Amino acid sequence: MTRLQTSCGGARPQAAAALLALALVALPLAGCGTPQAEGGGAAAAVAPRSPSPEALAALPEANTFGELNNAPADPSAPASGEVLHPKADAAIYRVPGAEPIARLPETQIGSPTWVPVIARQGEWAQVLLPTRPNGASGWLHATPEAVESAHNDFEVRVDLAGFRLEILEAGKPTGSWKIGTGKPEHPTPTGRAFILASIKESVNTYSPIVLPLSSHSDSHETFGGGPGTVGLHTWPDNSFVGKATSDGCIRVTREALNRLVELPLGTVVHIA
Repeated sequence: MTRLQTSCGGARPQAAAALLALALVALPLAGCGTPQAEGGGAAAAVAPRSPSPEALAALPEANTFGELNNAPADPSAPASGEVLHPKADAAIYRVPGAEPIARLPETQIGSPTWVPVIARQGEWAQVLLPTRPNGASGWLHATPEAVESAHNDFEVRVDLAGFRLEILEAGKPTGSWKIGTGKPEHPTPTGRAFILASIKESVNTYSPIVLPLSSHSDSHETFGGGPGTVGLHTWPDNSFVGKATSDGCIRVTREALNRLVELPLGTVVHIA
């Protein structure tokens, strides 16, 4: 997992490197509609209960250090390829039109925040969040004034049992590599995640760039003082290939990392 300290970064969806010191990677109504059940969305006309600036600032931040136990779980609906970047810190809702439960920051660990859309209801978008628990989601009032939208044709698939990572573009494989995974006592978590940031390593030499994911270790509450974030990174040699030896992170070859860093932030990563 990724120990996250200080950082600075860019302002676009491409996964460009952002500076961050790391100790180790072994590696979260007033309106005219009625909210529906969790995960099902609501009528497009539902207006948000917009918090005041003070109330927004007081909400828990939906970042890799946070935990939102009241957030809806990932409904596993197919992602559309749309990714969103809040132009300023934005309120996250459990269902459209309800009270906000969190604040999605404009930037995270030195990179602009880009989150994948997993459902749409008019101006409302259900997005994956980078907080604990893994698979947390929430609803964003995604108007053009509030968010920047982009389309991402890429996705990553990780086969833990087969020790393989594959990159797809528009559903077609474009590259496949052998990997290393978490050891039995610290397994790599499964489920749907996304590439949260791109970090240029400035302390250790095991990987020039680390790509933190939105998921966290289930066995490490913290790691090296950080939140136990799982990441993609290389290793000084290829002795990890085909082995479960990490503390939860996915170790990749240098060739695979060179391809992965070209993917946009918010790219969905399926781990099974």
